[in-house]
Amino acid sequence: MSADTGAAAAPADLSAREARRIFLHAQSLSAPRPRRRARPIDVTAYLERQGVLQLDTVNVLTRAHYMPLYSRLGPYDTSMADHVLWGHERGHAAEAFEHWGHEASVMPHDLLPLMHHRMVGGTSWKARTRDELEGRHPGLLERVTRAVEAEGPVIARDLEHLAPPEGPRGEWWDRSDVKRALEYLFMTGGVAASRGRNFARTYDASSRAWGLPAANATSDWSLPTEEARQALFDRALVAVGIGAPRDLADHFRLPYTGGAQGRGALDWAESAVERGLASWVTVEGWAERALLAAGAVDPGRATATALLSPFDPVCWFRPRLKRMFDVDYRIEIYTPAPQRQYGYYCLPLLVGDQIPARFDLKADRKAGVLLVQASWREPGRAPGARRLPQAAVARAAARELTTMARWLGLESVSVAPRGDLAPALAEVIGAGDAPRLGGQDPAALG
Repeated sequence: MSADTGAAAAPADLSAREARRIFLHAQSLSAPRPRRRARPIDVTAYLERQGVLQLDTVNVLTRAHYMPLYSRLGPYDTSMADHVLWGHERGHAAEAFEHWGHEASVMPHDLLPLMHHRMVGGTSWKARTRDELEGRHPGLLERVTRAVEAEGPVIARDLEHLAPPEGPRGEWWDRSDVKRALEYLFMTGGVAASRGRNFARTYDASSRAWGLPAANATSDWSLPTEEARQALFDRALVAVGIGAPRDLADHFRLPYTGGAQGRGALDWAESAVERGLASWVTVEGWAERALLAAGAVDPGRATATALLSPFDPVCWFRPRLKRMFDVDYRIEIYTPAPQRQYGYYCLPLLVGDQIPARFDLKADRKAGVLLVQASWREPGRAPGARRLPQAAVARAAARELTTMARWLGLESVSVAPRGDLAPALAEVIGAGDAPRLGGQDPAALG
């Protein structure tokens, strides 16, 4: 790539739209959803492709981990997905496990050796938690470990007798020392975690859950830290298709710079190029070079329409979302209500290769209504794309919201008057003009 010498810059290898289509195709978001019913193999395929499905307790609309699957598969049976991800209540999934991938996540079973270094690696939280627990309850960690091995799977309440809380409990999120011990053992690979009824985290012996002994410094199923990080970077490359090194590092929350920890994202990128897994390319409008995965596909057109959650891989890394789609997106769940700009739980709307709108959504399950509490057009447009007409975006949104409401078992969609897209959306939904369910080419909306 040429240095800046004052001469005209060389043409980019890829246009902004080409890069965007490659990314969406790698994310399984370049074509309309399949019309057939989603099957367990589809959930497994998502895990294998992306390597990680983020979890969160937010349930204002639906469980966070259900949404990325819905965006790609359409309406599906969530109990089927739960069985793939966690197995039944007294067991564990054969092909997946839960740990810290991109935040709390479910990952395919073959990534366990790549997570070992995170389990046994030292952090200030681990050291502080261990010291505090052992200071208050000497031997608690060992007792909890033995109880889990003997009685698992268990929830924290099953073991509270090992260190009964002293005095009144604090706020609802206040954790007992037994719960903290279980979380410490989970993070360090001493026990395995799954999910039971009502999304409650369960704990069991790693031998039963993973078919492997607990993680420790001498485990024979581990990979060296640098080898594991390189392998995670390689998996991220396949998951995104194209991206700057920072984009790829964020997928599994890898450090960008090596420093005292060893190599960083630029080193892993060069290694991927040397091994033929990727090539360096320039992209129109990007300030830095990008890695293009070997075998990455530009589908030529992007024709999907989907609501995306804040926990979708497309939305994870804000600099990429801004660079690719000209969308400045921040989840406002933890922002005080008077300071929120768009709403509590806003979902961006993907239409083709653009994100032209976002909606603050809430499922009122008691009333059976999907509440659209705010509807906003994005002020910008994706680089190289024409801005979609207001009416076209409203029709696309109405179809998606109607489909989502039916998937959630809700009877209707109610549009509040907040937001610059609200009048057009309310008119479409009120007139019953939402297009038929199923895939539609966004080019036909304009």
